[in-house]
Amino acid sequence: MTGSRRVLRSALAIAAVIGLVGLGRKEELHAQTVPRPVAVPLPPMGWSSWNSFSNTIDSQITINQAKAMIASGMAKAGYRYVNIDEGWWLGQRDASGNIVVEPKQWPALAVGERDGDMSNIVRYIHGLGLKAGIYTDAGKDGCSTVGPDLGPSFPNTGSEGHYEQDFLQFAKWGFDYVKVDWCGGSKENLDPAVQYAEIARAIALAESATGHELYYSICNWGNNSPFTWAPGIGGVAADIWRTSGDIVAPIVAHSKNSERRADFPGMLGNFDKGIHPEAQHTGFYNDPDMMVIGMPGLSDRQNRVHMALWAISGAPLIAGADLTTLSEATRATLTNPAVIAIDQDPLGLQASRVGTGNGTVEVWSKPLAQPGSRAVLLLNRGKQPAPVSVDWKELGLAASASGTVSDAWAQKDAGEFAGSYTATVPAEDAMLVVIRGQEEKFTHYQASEKRIKYLSAAGEAGRSYMFTRVRSSHRVARIDVDYVNATATTRIAELRVNGQIATRVAFPSTGGEHGTGRITIQSLLDIEGASNQLTFSVIGDSGPVIESISVQ
Repeated sequence: MTGSRRVLRSALAIAAVIGLVGLGRKEELHAQTVPRPVAVPLPPMGWSSWNSFSNTIDSQITINQAKAMIASGMAKAGYRYVNIDEGWWLGQRDASGNIVVEPKQWPALAVGERDGDMSNIVRYIHGLGLKAGIYTDAGKDGCSTVGPDLGPSFPNTGSEGHYEQDFLQFAKWGFDYVKVDWCGGSKENLDPAVQYAEIARAIALAESATGHELYYSICNWGNNSPFTWAPGIGGVAADIWRTSGDIVAPIVAHSKNSERRADFPGMLGNFDKGIHPEAQHTGFYNDPDMMVIGMPGLSDRQNRVHMALWAISGAPLIAGADLTTLSEATRATLTNPAVIAIDQDPLGLQASRVGTGNGTVEVWSKPLAQPGSRAVLLLNRGKQPAPVSVDWKELGLAASASGTVSDAWAQKDAGEFAGSYTATVPAEDAMLVVIRGQEEKFTHYQASEKRIKYLSAAGEAGRSYMFTRVRSSHRVARIDVDYVNATATTRIAELRVNGQIATRVAFPSTGGEHGTGRITIQSLLDIEGASNQLTFSVIGDSGPVIESISVQ
């Protein structure tokens, strides 16, 4: 992707999240209008080699998995990426610093190809109508040097010192996706925000030189809270970032593939750590890790809970099981169209927890692009069946209007309900439904601009836009931001809610017209609004200009 295409992609990251309405007068802007729908980059869907094959990946395994993705119906359901994780190279470089690939591990696959060229497998994957992903580390070493893997430990498999060279090579080979791990970076005690910003710039250079896009996956396991600094890092898109460690159970030295097991409590923990709705917007996504659906250790019920949690999170759907051995039940779970539609909803927002629950039952709500629609997860973490209730008002829906409820797994309507819905959820299980009602009204707040006194690292002055006494009927609030970004590139502001740690918010270009951006926050302290303060801090004078917000 060239620099201009990266800008275009950021501008397209707006869909129901950022709708460009193109109205000049404020009274027209805040009239009841429907923003023009624009496509949002959705969370990626695909498969990764790590969970099942560790660092033993090779050409034949990759071919088998790519073919199985099609045969299983996953490709038809939307899964696209075939991602080659650690173990694809042995840490050797030539005299010019170029990566040397083992010829027998990655042989020629067609006449005219040469052994040891990664573009061979990329052409094969592309020939199936799929996309190809590759792996590296931000440090000097990869992860096989810090713990037991299925195969040998390979040092020097990171890209430190070769960022521009390696990412240019990945783009020239034709890869579409790159995962950047943190084992080497952690060993060297590097700063992830600094290193991943340097990598983002290297990716931008590679895209500019080749015209080929590299989807960027940051994998530093949630260290240093990447959801606060990853969106727009380095001036370009950081598409997804890991929010926690691995779900798959730790590898035992000298174990076999069949002994690599999924961990249900670990999966629940990763879900909990992956909820940061303020950061998930305009094509940027929290990543709670590759899915372990279909791996040994999970029942069919647990697989469905896992899929429901990732869907309500709006998380990347990257499968990690061996696709050649999936059961019929697992295939049905991975390809359920109604559940995938919740994950891939064009609004691109993440669920927030609503209501209070009783310690073991929870309600999670994900705003959907269709006005008045919410995906709702009724989760029972307890050991006994329990009733779980949700009120329309908790979802931002009008309590006075009735709403319809549909079961996502069964793809059937459950009926019409007035003001609330209650269901009995089995022990350690979840129900995933879509509720359609009437949106609550929004309250409008005008910004007060104030020059801020700090300087950026580059010495640029900044300004802030403050909104005080912000009222919401509950602790989770949906906010429309009225702004203008007259520049050609996406601009970043830091959002602080009640003085808490800042989260980066991206504001794509509006071409000088008014735009409306939608975000979700879940950290309002005082629902009456007396002490709530939202502050958007902008570095420099080039935008965005934030004029007002509307809070539901």
